[in-house]
Amino acid sequence: MGKAVEITDANFSDLVAGSDKPVLVDFWAEWCGPCRMVGPVVEKIAEAYEGQAVVGKVDVDMNPETAMKFGIRSIPTLLFFKNGEVVDRVVGAVPQVVLEDKLKAQLPVTA
Repeated sequence: MGKAVEITDANFSDLVAGSDKPVLVDFWAEWCGPCRMVGPVVEKIAEAYEGQAVVGKVDVDMNPETAMKFGIRSIPTLLFFKNGEVVDRVVGAVPQVVLEDKLKAQLPVTA
């Protein structure tokens, strides 16, 4: 069963920049109400796309370096990476289908 991985300042480059798969990163904090609404959606996506994409979460309070690096000013912010580069972003709580569509757009096309 897939689960969103915990991404930290220390492991960010290994898990995100070094990934050969598309990556969805949820920037969140414990005290953020909308973040708690998005959290279960991110977990469902992690499960559904296990093996196809990396899905992770960055606690902005514990990992301020990574949050600053990407200019995270509002949470939740979800960034989509491909080949280590940000290719899309969503700010705020959105329906699961919106996140899935953006993630699907980064997956390799299969015949």
